[in-house]
Amino acid sequence: MENQVNVMPRIGEKAPSFEAVTTQGKINFPSDYAGKWIILFSHPADFTPVCTSEFMTFGKMSKEFEDLNCQLVGLSVDGLYSHIAWLRTIKDKIDYKGMKNIEIKFPLIEDITMNVAKLYGMIQPGESSTSAVRAVFFIDPQGTIRTIMYYPLSLGRNFDEIKRVLIGLQTADNFGIALPADWRPGDDVIVPTAGSCGVAKERMESQDENLHCYDWFFCTKKLSKESVESKLGK
Repeated sequence: MENQVNVMPRIGEKAPSFEAVTTQGKINFPSDYAGKWIILFSHPADFTPVCTSEFMTFGKMSKEFEDLNCQLVGLSVDGLYSHIAWLRTIKDKIDYKGMKNIEIKFPLIEDITMNVAKLYGMIQPGESSTSAVRAVFFIDPQGTIRTIMYYPLSLGRNFDEIKRVLIGLQTADNFGIALPADWRPGDDVIVPTAGSCGVAKERMESQDENLHCYDWFFCTKKLSKESVESKLGK
């Protein structure tokens, strides 16, 4: 019998839909969260230390993501009762880096069959044939995949970066701009590249103090932190 080949979803495609049982009841994904940003993330297994540190961090930051109009949805190939027991252990017993009594209120998908993990390319045979790697999918309110991150089993995720990406995607959409390396709210942003010689010349000769051109194809402008934050989560 030939091995089934699972095509991984790509940036710019619609997020594959599925129904699933979770720790918060049954869900229809992503339609249940229409109008919201979604972060769908997978982890290898319950009752493992790296995953525990990650879930506690997501739990601690859940209000921050909620304020950005973002729904967190976790996935593991373990069963529902294992999920429930693990999340109760996190809340009742684990005190890590000052985080304790962390209650996970976002859904954690049961995926014993690995159907969802395979649908999203979360099973990487070179890493493990039975565990989902640490994948992160950013899905916009229209159900389109906008960013994908993959981490190996041994490396915990950077949660500052996860939040920065979400804020960056919303900012790029809200203002029609691009963002340079290491951008943070309040930093200069990149304006679209000039589409004609006339526009390029005009920009290079501009006296606008908010616009700075390093060359005709690379111009930035100021965008205040307050302006960025006023649009987030909208």
